[in-house]
Amino acid sequence: MAETRTTAGAGTTADTGTVWRPVAGRSVAGSRKASRSTRAWRVWSSAAIVVAVVLAVLIVPPLADLDEQAVHLADKLLPPSLEHPFGTDDVGRDLLLRCVYGLRVSLLVGVVAAVVATVIGTAVGALAASAGGWVDRVVMRLVDVFSSVPHLLLGIFIVAMFRPGVWPVVISVALTHWLSTARIVRAEVLSLRSRPYVDAAISGGASRWRVTVRHLLPGVLPQAGLAAVLMVPHAIWHESALSFLGLGLPTHQASLGTLVQGARSSLLAGDWWPTLFPGLFIIVPTLAIAGLAGAWRDRINPRRRSELML
Repeated sequence: MAETRTTAGAGTTADTGTVWRPVAGRSVAGSRKASRSTRAWRVWSSAAIVVAVVLAVLIVPPLADLDEQAVHLADKLLPPSLEHPFGTDDVGRDLLLRCVYGLRVSLLVGVVAAVVATVIGTAVGALAASAGGWVDRVVMRLVDVFSSVPHLLLGIFIVAMFRPGVWPVVISVALTHWLSTARIVRAEVLSLRSRPYVDAAISGGASRWRVTVRHLLPGVLPQAGLAAVLMVPHAIWHESALSFLGLGLPTHQASLGTLVQGARSSLLAGDWWPTLFPGLFIIVPTLAIAGLAGAWRDRINPRRRSELML
């Protein structure tokens, strides 16, 4: 009977005596290379989609000869064709132009609401962490109270107090999405307060306000910017949900949520395109923005990226 001998990192089979060696290092290196290439492809594809969306929003409406509100009953519910790539809706309006106008409104709401929410969250989080003591405890308990209420329910309550329009939706989204930013900024400021250069500034007689503005806030700007970018998809989804429920923009104004809401009867009748294309305009751009935000997160936090690769 053949004797099997093994050594560290190598071995022989009992039947043939063939020496084998582990290829774990090669497989790990290959998986890391594949992970990097997949991540690069995801980033570039997300960037291409975002650029295409921005160009479409900026260029298509001024260059289009059609009025997106114009009604053509003779052309209602036409399927996708060369003349109408996305087809027409139930009153003959071109769906491609309507989707572009709706995306422009949704991006406006998402970007403005994300910036406002980030400013509020950064200010609240920095105030809580810098003041400390009872101020920190009271502020964070208020954040916990607001976080216990679902965003959509609180947004419905806020929007119901105003007439339908863009800015009530912006206010609603901003006032319901600053809570996570406040927590992130507070944690980052608490981490920065233990740094030697902050201790040196305090020992040198710098006031609490000066330390916060000159040393703490610049250190949290990358995290706050990342939170703002990650908030844009959520703001677009929030606006689309409110508009779908009839509480956001007026029904005659193009919005991705109102387009989906108005296409429900067409879908039941078997006409799929009035629902499909607005839905894709909601999903694809927001996933692309989220992909770019994930790449930014990996860049500013390479330790987490290396943990994911192992």
